[in-house]
Amino acid sequence: MPLLDRATWQPGPLTGSASTVTEPATGEALGTVTAATAEDVGPAAEAALAAQREWARAPHPVRAAVLRKAGDLFTEHAGELRDWLVRESGSVPGKADFELHVAAQECYEAAALASRPAGHVLPSEAPRLSYTRRVPVGVVGVIAPFNFPLILSVRSVAPALALGNAVVLKPDPRTAVCGGLSLAAVLAAAGLPDGLLHVLPGGPRTGAALVADPRVPVLSFTGSTAAGRAVGEAAGRHLKRAHLELGGNSALVVLEDADLDAVVSTAAWGSFFHQGQICMTTGRHLVHASLYEEYVDRLAAKADALTVGDPYRDPVHLGPLIDHGQLARVHALVESSAAAGAKIVAGGTHERLFYRPTVLAGVDDDTPAYAEEVFGPVAPVRAFRTPEEAAALAARSGHGLALGIVTRDTARALDLAERVPTGIVHINDQTVNDEPVAPFGGVAASGTGARFGGEANLQAFTDVRWTTVRGDVATYPF
Repeated sequence: MPLLDRATWQPGPLTGSASTVTEPATGEALGTVTAATAEDVGPAAEAALAAQREWARAPHPVRAAVLRKAGDLFTEHAGELRDWLVRESGSVPGKADFELHVAAQECYEAAALASRPAGHVLPSEAPRLSYTRRVPVGVVGVIAPFNFPLILSVRSVAPALALGNAVVLKPDPRTAVCGGLSLAAVLAAAGLPDGLLHVLPGGPRTGAALVADPRVPVLSFTGSTAAGRAVGEAAGRHLKRAHLELGGNSALVVLEDADLDAVVSTAAWGSFFHQGQICMTTGRHLVHASLYEEYVDRLAAKADALTVGDPYRDPVHLGPLIDHGQLARVHALVESSAAAGAKIVAGGTHERLFYRPTVLAGVDDDTPAYAEEVFGPVAPVRAFRTPEEAAALAARSGHGLALGIVTRDTARALDLAERVPTGIVHINDQTVNDEPVAPFGGVAASGTGARFGGEANLQAFTDVRWTTVRGDVATYPF
């Protein structure tokens, strides 16, 4: 029996209408799911809270076993889940395999969290035992996007559950299956008790209701900077903790001693992987003036050689953009950049949702596709002359997610990186990297810092409780 046929993922019938699951590459309907409305959030949060109390009391080996089994199931059912990632989200098979690998690793790392030391013994002036202990927050609200739907759901859902919480997950409705229902199916098959995970595929009003619900004290949001600002503002009004992983416009700095034979592959991957629909995508190529012309020519040749098409039926490098709204935004940024003086050296065209990988030369601060996050397969290239200028250009962005630096002198790269506000630095690599053991997050308009991965998960999904114990009742001068 297919894995998805065995799952239950909601406390009862949702109140929204039927929503068609669409394959971007063809427009074909893959099935239907019931949409969640704002009215569905309250019952889901209440049921989650009721189930969470017993789950938090479960011995840590019980919670860990569920997460380990979930990791195994991602491997066992990779064929079925890969097809959903390819068809529903427009992933090429290699990208889908990467998501499944990371999803399994996220579950294994989460299983290890369950037995981490929970606190510290503190010194005290009084005759008492004084200690801190990390306790579950209760119900965690997770709002995940369409681009890496499985990873960007499981990286919050798995550690939150392992640490004794329940979860209400709102995946993007465009990827409701691979970003929500598939994860629920895996966890159900792994033995997660009923009521601990609720999947509500809904729109902005559903997300707003999740942010406002008083039974959900912690929110994990991944999405655009604009939407993240709204979530952060609302969370602040409700005195909630919000972990925000937002957009980016990451720079790849190529110094004059770089090996162009190696760099071009790295640079193309950074901008064109998954059609550029990644928060860490290389959105700005900053190249030393001595290499600039050759770099542009080589990157354009690489872009022209890449194949674009239906990733489910053909062996291609790039699949479709997620929908026509995203296509319109990407193309408008490319066209307005050309109107502003940039030169389209490669790409700039599309057939249906299949956008050609695009290289722009002659860009400056006023070039829209350089100044803004494109979220499409577009590589703007700009020259610099000194390391000081490179650092200034890399730092001249409202975002601060990832930075790549390519050079034969790693000490020089580390020095340059110190001058650029960013949450992530990769030396001799492009900007798109992810590992479950590493803390992940950006600064400034890219989010509220490293909120996911490794030790960061303990801080994200637990509260610290101070407890003291005395042998006798304390007396006071009253």
